[in-house]
Amino acid sequence: MLAKRIIPCLDVKNGETVKGINFENLRYAGNPVELAKKYSDDGADELVFLDITATNEGRKTTQKMVEAVAKQVFIPFTVGGGIKSIEDMKAILGAGADKVAINSAAVKNPDLISKSSGYFGSQCIVVAVDGKMVNDDYYVFINAGTKNTGVRLVDWVREVESRGAGEILLTSMDADGTQNGFDIEMTKLVVQNTNIPVIASGGAGANPRHFVDVFEKSNADAALAASIFHFGTLPVPELKKSLKNSGICVR
Repeated sequence: MLAKRIIPCLDVKNGETVKGINFENLRYAGNPVELAKKYSDDGADELVFLDITATNEGRKTTQKMVEAVAKQVFIPFTVGGGIKSIEDMKAILGAGADKVAINSAAVKNPDLISKSSGYFGSQCIVVAVDGKMVNDDYYVFINAGTKNTGVRLVDWVREVESRGAGEILLTSMDADGTQNGFDIEMTKLVVQNTNIPVIASGGAGANPRHFVDVFEKSNADAALAASIFHFGTLPVPELKKSLKNSGICVR
């Protein structure tokens, strides 16, 4: 059985880590470089670094910050935000990231998934997908959750896999920041419709049961969280101990 991964996420705006609820009402959560080092030292399995306003502001992820974070961590590290081309990916991977995450750009130009996975290898390409329930079905949203694409979630994740993505980072906009638990139904739906690893994101609270449930009930490969790690309500070592005690295989 493959070990389940625990992944802290650093949402960054203007050089600072922030966290909101349902993609809104952002508040300061710490220095991204310092947090990244802490999580690496605490035994997190991977990190995700997202420049959350890069796409809407039409700018690229700050390479200098990526370089600074990469120097502090010794675990796989994914970077996303404003990445729109092979050249953007070269810059981010060259700055020290292990993987790149694409979201809005992938929806607008699905060929980017095919080309990038062919160029760098599927293991480097993560497609981030923001899903939300609309009229009894799940749809894909882009531009930091501000635009409904009208594309059904199931259709999109199938295409993402067919184009060579190595992994899906699935965020429930309905659950994001609520700390009421992961969106089990949506995550399970995606896991059942793809054969590539799925990272569950959105809704994790300080209750370790939230993680046990998403692993047991949806069979997600990894679980991502932000607030509970940033504000110390459920440290990574404590969470991993609880998961082991619940019979979940973790590193």
